[in-house]
Amino acid sequence: MTMNRRSLLAIGGGGLLLGSSALMLWPEGGHAQQLTVDAVLNDPDAPVQGNPAGDVTVVEYFDYQCPFCKGMHPTLKDVVAGDGNVRLVMKDWPIFGAPSVRASQLALGAVTLGAYEDVHEALMATDARLSEADVEATVARVVPVDDAMDAYRADRAKWDALLTRNDFQAAAMGFRGTPAFAIETTLFSGALDRQTLVDAIAAARAEA
Repeated sequence: MTMNRRSLLAIGGGGLLLGSSALMLWPEGGHAQQLTVDAVLNDPDAPVQGNPAGDVTVVEYFDYQCPFCKGMHPTLKDVVAGDGNVRLVMKDWPIFGAPSVRASQLALGAVTLGAYEDVHEALMATDARLSEADVEATVARVVPVDDAMDAYRADRAKWDALLTRNDFQAAAMGFRGTPAFAIETTLFSGALDRQTLVDAIAAARAEA
């Protein structure tokens, strides 16, 4: 994937300024959503890994069937762990069909079960594309699938709204596929190599 770097504070040529002002759109159903820096970096429902109190926030939009997400995942985890002061926000963006949606639902249900990170790691360790049966077999090695799905359904309004926000944000920022990143206010489309990721985190820290 080709990596493209842009700023969340000034997206594209349309003069959108985020922060003091915001892009507001009305998706189907009439519920207004805002694209702001805070909405991207600090969604209260998005799972957080790394250091929750870290001084740099890295947001990843990902799909459990995306080979580029899976290929970069070990590097991302290693860099975040090695840094020790990065807050990693996980934003499910299931764009590859029903198995991706199922994977996101089960992973988010696992939040309630205290098993999100383990489910996430198991799904990211799979090869290539997945069927729904593949997804369920992978999750079942960590938690009972029915328990994860029941937990998702119990908080369905929250999780469905989160997935809708993730999709809205990714589209509004011009991302065309996964993985995609907001490292503080800088946007990256596509997988990042280790040095680019390390440099981007350092640059965000220097600008803080």
